[in-house]
Amino acid sequence: MPITKPPKSDAIQSSVPAKAAIANAAGLPPLLSLRVLEASIRLKSFSKAALELDVTPSAVTQHIRAIEAWAGRPLFRRTGRAVIISDLAQSVLPRLHEAFELLNEASQTLKSGSQRNSFVWVSASPSFVSKWLLPRLDSFREANPDLEVWVATSWDLVDFNKSEVDLAIRYGPGEYEGLVVEKLMDEVVLPLCSPAVMDQFGPFSLPQDLLKARLLHDSDTRRDSSPTWPMWFLARGVKDPAIHKGPRYNQAGLLVDEAVAGKGIALARYTLAEADIKAGRLVAPVGRMQQHHTTYAHWLVWPKGRSLSYPSRRFIEWIKSETSRSAGDV
Repeated sequence: MPITKPPKSDAIQSSVPAKAAIANAAGLPPLLSLRVLEASIRLKSFSKAALELDVTPSAVTQHIRAIEAWAGRPLFRRTGRAVIISDLAQSVLPRLHEAFELLNEASQTLKSGSQRNSFVWVSASPSFVSKWLLPRLDSFREANPDLEVWVATSWDLVDFNKSEVDLAIRYGPGEYEGLVVEKLMDEVVLPLCSPAVMDQFGPFSLPQDLLKARLLHDSDTRRDSSPTWPMWFLARGVKDPAIHKGPRYNQAGLLVDEAVAGKGIALARYTLAEADIKAGRLVAPVGRMQQHHTTYAHWLVWPKGRSLSYPSRRFIEWIKSETSRSAGDV
């Protein structure tokens, strides 16, 4: 969490002496002493806290003694060079951390002069936004009526250093340097078509029976994780020139839309087709047993070391809950 750092010296001690902390026993302890306490508990080290806050170890010790005097009890046990944190001190860490997060948000709002703490800006691919995210956003708004989600669509991973985007959702291998990476859900692909195509060309008892209908191909060259129709058929021992025929689409969302429109059979990502499957607009002509797990997954990312705003934290909680339900259906 960014803070204003004084020169590394013991000068920080004189601004909040132990007597001042004791004198304020009826109210709050000095804010800076609480900041030192939070860093010491979180890092489990006085020396590491001193490095993070850019002060001397003796200054940290002075603030810890002031807090302990104010609390009227020891919060740490010193055993040689090691420091053991008391259960009481450990129990208040989440609340201290959240309090400083909120103070940081308030400070940023005052500095920027904007209501930046009322919305979260999320980046995701156009297909994921249109087929998965937007249909679900009403539930976030209902649970968080005072917050807004701003959406930016992009095929590329956003450059957080040049953008105001808070969070990004990406489909890929999950290796993103300099970012916090949390998996949202795995992905599978499977043949899907409209009920009309099923009635016209079915039944499809065997994989090769799919060749009776037009195949719709995903030609998105930005990724190489999902199997193509030739790969899918080859894995099932089917070789036929007709496998390579059919229209191509460079967006996975368009592929799903064309399958819904009855244009043919798509080898589509379940995540993007989930709503259409549940609504009966798409069916699996050869059954769900023919689905194929990909090596890629959907990830939520943001810069390491960034203090997450309250809207960002609420969005993370919400999307994890939503994706856990989607993942359970795969």
